[in-house]
Amino acid sequence: MDMNRREFLQLLAIASAGGFMLNNNESYAATDARRFYELPRHGNVSLLHITDSHAQLNPMYFREPEINLGVGATNGRPPHLVGNALLKHFGVKQGSPEAYAYTSLNFIEAARTYGKVGGFAHLATLVKQIRASRPGALLLDGGDTWQGSGQALWTKGQDMIDACLELGVDVMTMHFECMYGAQRIKEAEEGVLRGRMEVVAQNVKTNDFGDPVFKPYVIREINAIPVAIIGQAFPYSTIANPRYFVPDWSYGIQEENLQLIIDEARKKGAQVVVLLSHNGMDVDLKLASRVSGLDAILGGHTHDGIPTPIPVKNSGGTTLVTNAGSNGKFLGVLDFEVKAGKVASFKYKLLPVFANLLAADPSMTALMQKHRAPYESKLSEKLATTDGLLYRRGNFNGSFDQVLLDALMKEKDAPIAFSPGFRWGTSLLPGSAITMEDVLNQTAITYPMTTVTEMTGMQIKTVLEDVGDNLFNPDPYYQQGGDMVRVGGLEYTCEPNAGMGKRIQDMRLNGKLLDPNKTYKVAGWAPVTEAARDKGGEPVWDLVARHLRAEKVVKVNAPNVPKLKGMAGNPGMI
Repeated sequence: MDMNRREFLQLLAIASAGGFMLNNNESYAATDARRFYELPRHGNVSLLHITDSHAQLNPMYFREPEINLGVGATNGRPPHLVGNALLKHFGVKQGSPEAYAYTSLNFIEAARTYGKVGGFAHLATLVKQIRASRPGALLLDGGDTWQGSGQALWTKGQDMIDACLELGVDVMTMHFECMYGAQRIKEAEEGVLRGRMEVVAQNVKTNDFGDPVFKPYVIREINAIPVAIIGQAFPYSTIANPRYFVPDWSYGIQEENLQLIIDEARKKGAQVVVLLSHNGMDVDLKLASRVSGLDAILGGHTHDGIPTPIPVKNSGGTTLVTNAGSNGKFLGVLDFEVKAGKVASFKYKLLPVFANLLAADPSMTALMQKHRAPYESKLSEKLATTDGLLYRRGNFNGSFDQVLLDALMKEKDAPIAFSPGFRWGTSLLPGSAITMEDVLNQTAITYPMTTVTEMTGMQIKTVLEDVGDNLFNPDPYYQQGGDMVRVGGLEYTCEPNAGMGKRIQDMRLNGKLLDPNKTYKVAGWAPVTEAARDKGGEPVWDLVARHLRAEKVVKVNAPNVPKLKGMAGNPGMI
């Protein structure tokens, strides 16, 4: 493990915070650091899980949310815990490297101490290490993998497909992959993935006859034990993303069909049955209570790093529900002891991927360099510098979202701007250069058109209410998208516990109440309609890049977050 002086000091800090007693010698220190990832095997069936990588091949910073509100029955329960509330619930030590991985607490200081996370070359090293102690272990990918960077956009996800094959992914499901279009997904499934990686999704069917578009599940033997992996693509792909990408496919939760698939897999001899899901954790928790026969749900979509599984009782027993974070930050390891044809016990560990503690795998590094070479100069263009922390993740505006909003309002000469409530997007520390790659890490989608729309005050409220209901509806099955739409220029109050149509209150522009009948100019991007596609519009990354080149230094102020009503004491908020 080659380390320079800076990396060695970081290693010492990480290991000390984790409770390690390090020798003052680089060779011994490297050996002790590897103990961070020592994970004794349990049982005879092992499943490794990644999800929501969002095309982040290189190590990066990613700040977890400081606002992740739970409403109704989800208030105070995982995944709606942040900061110290999360640490206390899961027994994670304050100031530890795990606390850095799971929370936003003291993020700048912790990031400078513990370094970057993720990176497929470092993840590959960890996967090989874990697999070496677990013969037959399967690596599962929960989707949102082929999208999230400029490089992935320009290669139509091929860089990520190749990286996942190199990583050894066995089975995957999907969400944002669909934005490349049905033809591209099927081309990959029937081409380079054939015989190497299975694509599974029990809830994706054809519109006309309801035929399965993908295999609903696969059964693989692990140490002579049949294990069924059922796929669950994001149920609302055609609502959250443009319908025209997959015009002939239908989605949905498909709860009844899922039960039939579970029963079928059991009848075929599966002794372990898991759901590889991109539902989002709240949906998975409800689903686990309503279907029987699942041993576990390995979940994604909501980017929640959950240290231990949540057991959910149902008519058939108990189902473990997990969620493995995002951006390649974590590797979930689920071990089962299977006896007499059923699961007798389990152990689970969500391993943070610290780039400074894991050597880069040479084969993965070479593959990554090959894919990056044609785009290196464009990606590395320095646009500006930030004087503060830039981040996105959270129920409401992040500081990087605010940069996009400010660019939209200035470049479009609009007093109000909307930006999608995407959960993906990396973080930058104060003093960092903002490169074209960083902008694309926030914006790289196949429908990037910028827009200007004339909207009445009432229409603006309707949009905010609709998105608010998608986020805060007390029934998880009606939560259909990401976080709250990011809003620039407009100030408002949000009452998450209120009913539909009553959550958005006191909307003001320049201190004055919004007139429901007056028309306002609203800038935005990422429209989902065919009409907007046909009309066209400048890609958002070009607009933001132009803005940043002119700004040169981004002065980071507090993002425009609404006033929250009725949320005092909510453990989903710092």
